[in-house]
Amino acid sequence: MLVRSADSTEHAAVLSILDAAALQTDSDHIQTAIERNDVFVAVATEQGTVLGALVLSGAEITAIAVRPGRRGQGLGRRLVAAAQRSRERLVAAFDPKVEPFWQAVGFERVGTAEDDRLRAVWEPE
Repeated sequence: MLVRSADSTEHAAVLSILDAAALQTDSDHIQTAIERNDVFVAVATEQGTVLGALVLSGAEITAIAVRPGRRGQGLGRRLVAAAQRSRERLVAAFDPKVEPFWQAVGFERVGTAEDDRLRAVWEPE
């Protein structure tokens, strides 16, 4: 499995993964993010299938999702690691039930967003 920046041919695959995770997606926003190299994908090296995606907007992780059959295999961690290598600081807002994941990848909770999701920040030490 390889994690890299998405290319324009993977737009539909990224939307499909985000939709399967019931995340709100805007096709134009995703396309713009891909063009800015702000979308990372986890790709099966043999088949070239996109297995997961992470979308950035500046320092904010706006979406992260992994295909249902591939969850729990470390793909989300690898996507976050790629984002961490690309930024000096990251921010994420998420449902409280996934806080252990964000803590495991080095994020520290800093508060609650307006929609009751938790907010956390990652900064290298």
